[in-house]
Amino acid sequence: MENKQKARVISEYRGAYKVKNEKGEFLAKVTGKKMFDASSREDYPAVGDWVAIDELPESQAVIKDILPRRTIIKRRAIEKGSVQVIATNIDVAFVVESVGRDYNLNRFERYFVIARDGGIKPAIILNKIDLIPKDDLDIKLEELKKRFPDVDVIATSIVRNEGLDELKKYIEKDKTYCFLGSSGVGKSSLINKLLGGELIKTEDISSYSERGKHITTNRQMYFLESGGAVIDNPGMREVGMTNVGEGIVDLFDEIFELSRKCKYKDCTHTHESGCEVLAAVESGKIDRDKYLNYLNIKKESDYYEMTDLERREKDRDFGKFLNKAKKSLKDYGHKN
Repeated sequence: MENKQKARVISEYRGAYKVKNEKGEFLAKVTGKKMFDASSREDYPAVGDWVAIDELPESQAVIKDILPRRTIIKRRAIEKGSVQVIATNIDVAFVVESVGRDYNLNRFERYFVIARDGGIKPAIILNKIDLIPKDDLDIKLEELKKRFPDVDVIATSIVRNEGLDELKKYIEKDKTYCFLGSSGVGKSSLINKLLGGELIKTEDISSYSERGKHITTNRQMYFLESGGAVIDNPGMREVGMTNVGEGIVDLFDEIFELSRKCKYKDCTHTHESGCEVLAAVESGKIDRDKYLNYLNIKKESDYYEMTDLERREKDRDFGKFLNKAKKSLKDYGHKN
């Protein structure tokens, strides 16, 4: 059509999207054909997508197509087991943790896997550093450097305005940055600082969304004066793995390099003799916690890669095993 335009998805609502181009912002829906042709959630638009739209009156639009994605970050939704697209066309994923109870090296690693699997560079923001003494902060920074030597780390504090200038300089013109992390780590507060005000709030949208007004978006893209774009995301309690084979290989490259020297080609790196990975863990060459996290992530990813039939078969076999175990325990109890 003559009105077809290129725009970028900047926020997602229930049943509608907000898209932006040089003409302004539009509230948009996908076409019925697009919905009919979609085979999974990944076939729908996501924040960060470039899309082709047809303009309609009153700043509304119809999304006709999704343009090819350069990068993508997604996770397995723990509750439903389905794939959830977090954002697309991202250059850097900021993984935000606070220095308090949220601080966890293994959780950083899980985020890094899904980022690198989608072709996205991860970086660390260690926030709320005003809550601990400098000596404790130095210990944490050293831990991060040792565990993730090739990942950039920015230490920040909203209260003391520390690290904010460094964060601003990190964000380059014409690049997009995604903020990931648990609830309460300060993602929105950091973005508000970058924007120069309390701009992240519940927005009003028209009845075009079929949900009335005062709908809070799940994800929102903001544009900085420097020319960079940042995406705020809701907090994630869990970071479920999809089939993130490339991300695992990239993040745990030293384990995969050693695995080539193992005695057995199908070595699981858990108990076999002649396992180079286990030898490296025992000698301290590979961090034990990192090794254990690798096993958990690899197992989770391998399980996801199974077909639905294989997963059902595995669950059925496990159910039989549990029933058999319960029966054995019951029989044992009767005998004693």
